Amino acid sequence: MSDLEALAQLNDPVRRSLYAFVSASGGEVGRGEAAAAAGVSRTLAAHHLDKLVEAGLLEAGFRAQERKGPGSGRPAKVYRRARAELSVSLPPRDYGSLASVLAEVVDLLGGEEQAEEAARAMGRRLAAGREADAVEVLRERGYEPYAEEGEVRQRNCPFHALAERQPLLVCSMNLALCQGLLEGLGQDPGRARLDPRPGECCVALSKTNEN
Repeated sequence: MSDLEALAQLNDPVRRSLYAFVSASGGEVGRGEAAAAAGVSRTLAAHHLDKLVEAGLLEAGFRAQERKGPGSGRPAKVYRRARAELSVSLPPRDYGSLASVLAEVVDLLGGEEQAEEAARAMGRRLAAGREADAVEVLRERGYEPYAEEGEVRQRNCPFHALAERQPLLVCSMNLALCQGLLEGLGQDPGRARLDPRPGECCVALSKTNEN
């Protein structure tokens, strides 16, 4: 299935609602939870969730029952957002390959500090003329911020594919971009720090000036 065909699956409002709920959960979601969130029956939710798995938008697995032994029942099927990235452009573009080449050039030339400063300057440009909170700007740029214990974390990394190839460079540039954004908004850039978690963005923001 092409990326365009996969994304077309979200044209259905129920399917789109289920995908949004699973994505926002940041983890595994059962059929019953998803059905309740979308306001549909469990059977209908299961049908649409499995279609989203077929399209590569979700991944499915099984959650073992707490009760063991006879009568414990079958493991519950659960869903989580797929790690794969989908994009559509007409005609097709391949900016990812060029970004990968440029990242390798930076590494070969030892230009990490210059790359971080360029990313910091980009963050300041993103903030230019804005009065919005940093969270709003990050959301517009493809991050998925959420609050947790006095911090703002990101469920995803907009540079995930490139970060898997050049993690040190991309994460340091990501941090610099977020610091530049905060600085451009007149906030303390020290709020942004590296705190990587599996499956999430490597940058976290404290809600106050205390890290």
